[in-house]
Amino acid sequence: MVITGYKAARTKPLTSAKRPVNKLIASVRAVCEHAFAHLKNWRIITKLRLSPRYATTLLRALLVLPRAEVVS
Repeated sequence: MVITGYKAARTKPLTSAKRPVNKLIASVRAVCEHAFAHLKNWRIITKLRLSPRYATTLLRALLVLPRAEVVS
């Protein structure tokens, strides 16, 4: 399923209810875009030869790494 935002027409601006919805959709999209940007920077993933099932599990684990705190 794809969720798209609302678009204002020239003659009709967005309602006060639709503006926060667009903002919420954009915030979720930003998280996904940043995650994909991180994955593209990790060139080791281009050499990944796994079943998509295992690759998904591995990539989910890798996406946690940038958010993890380093405890020393």
